[in-house]
Amino acid sequence: MKYISDFLVIGSGIAGLSYALKVAEHGKVSLVTKRDTKTTATALAQGGFATVASSTDSFDEHVNDTMVAGAWLSKEDIVRLVVENGPAAIEELIGLGVRFTRGASGDYDLTREGGHSQRRIYHAKDETGKEIERALVEAVNAHPNIKIYEDHVAVDLITEAKLVRRRIMPNRCLGAYILDTKTGEVVTFGAAITVIATGGAGKVYLYTCNPDVATGDGIAMAYRAGATIANMEFMQFHPTTLYHPHAKSFLISEAVRGEGAILRRRDGTAFMEAYHPLKDLAPRDIVARAIDNEMKVHGDDCVFLDITHKDPAFVKDHFPYIFETCLGYGIDMTREPIPVVPAAHYLCGGVRVDRWGETDIGNLFAIGEAACTGLHGANRLASNSLLEGAVFGARAAQRSLEHFREGQPPFPPITPWDTCSARNSDEEVVVAHNWDEIRRCMWNYVGIVRSTKRLVRALRRVQMIQEEIADYYWDFFITSDLVELRNIATVAELIIRCALKRQESRGLHYTIDFPDTDDVHWKKDTLIRKTF
Repeated sequence: MKYISDFLVIGSGIAGLSYALKVAEHGKVSLVTKRDTKTTATALAQGGFATVASSTDSFDEHVNDTMVAGAWLSKEDIVRLVVENGPAAIEELIGLGVRFTRGASGDYDLTREGGHSQRRIYHAKDETGKEIERALVEAVNAHPNIKIYEDHVAVDLITEAKLVRRRIMPNRCLGAYILDTKTGEVVTFGAAITVIATGGAGKVYLYTCNPDVATGDGIAMAYRAGATIANMEFMQFHPTTLYHPHAKSFLISEAVRGEGAILRRRDGTAFMEAYHPLKDLAPRDIVARAIDNEMKVHGDDCVFLDITHKDPAFVKDHFPYIFETCLGYGIDMTREPIPVVPAAHYLCGGVRVDRWGETDIGNLFAIGEAACTGLHGANRLASNSLLEGAVFGARAAQRSLEHFREGQPPFPPITPWDTCSARNSDEEVVVAHNWDEIRRCMWNYVGIVRSTKRLVRALRRVQMIQEEIADYYWDFFITSDLVELRNIATVAELIIRCALKRQESRGLHYTIDFPDTDDVHWKKDTLIRKTF
């Protein structure tokens, strides 16, 4: 089966949905998503949308906060571009019907999170992403030019070089092969413009607060197609996810610390003052490493986030979702501290793009968490991700429409997916075993604190697993589990290789072999591109 459209959007978070709404005014859009339009990292975002919104704040302060959090690896021109486009982006979301929380005066209730010098976070209680996703999905569903394909998993990009089987410079993307998980058929989606908006890769790690769909698919596909990948060593570990045997890595928003919560050891001692002048409002990388160190030094399984000194009514009103969820696990956060541990949360690297979201493959864009725009540098400032998704969704749409109006050379014939001599598998246990082994290997060897020896061991093991996956991949009919396994193995390799390249400690990348920051040699991106 084959579908042809003007624009192919792979992913349904804030970036992909924002993009689709803008280009749909000028052409037909196919939007594919692995599960449904509600199973996204955007929908799980509790904190909010950071943008300058008060007379006491300024673009310069937001830029500086972002640069500091990014360990000065962020590209200042990109940071300023995104920050200055923030107010327009928030107004557009409000225009689409997003109901951000207002205070008693009727003004928007701006909150503050770690790393921010001002209150500039728009939020919808503690379910901001869910509210943004609701409004965007409603708008997308109502648009006659957008066709949504749920339960469709992207397998590989279709490029001109791949079709004609020779090196073409510049190469261009012609669409993607997509697995319909309900029928098992790999469908050909051809498009003039293809957009990767597939989100992050938290499922590469054993413990993550990401949704199950976050397996780095877009990054892996772009790498296999020949796009440049950047800064994969910078995986952000959220400092505070709920520690409970029955909780599936439930995130406790940074906004809880923004409203005064204190991190404590089991004996009640507050410890963040020993690690950073901002104490509990320090950037995430510092807080995550501090918690990791406290757990190792004191032999504890977790630390505790304490907001019991605040008025219970205030806590319940500001964090109703977190309060009710914790209460469901027997924890009343108004009366007792919340047990928390770090977990893989946000990938600051990804497919390298320019200031318009364009990759180095023609007609291929990447936006949202799958992209490395230069905004986050070595560590993402809290609540800058929804901002980036909205701003780059709009910018990528603008540039896509310019290309679309210019016209494109004719497509070569797109061949359908070739199943070769594949057969049904009776060895699904192999997929499950390799999936588990990669994630444990990454957690143990490529986690919050790293060493060269651990990274080398991890790379060796991942490459051995990749050989097994390659044999399995070509012998059997593909499934969504196999596609995701192949992708997390690729992304794991990219993270390890980037980590081995960066011989310093900066932001989210901390290695005991190079504990200092080296601005002379390493104030630059780590880049990887597949050789053919």
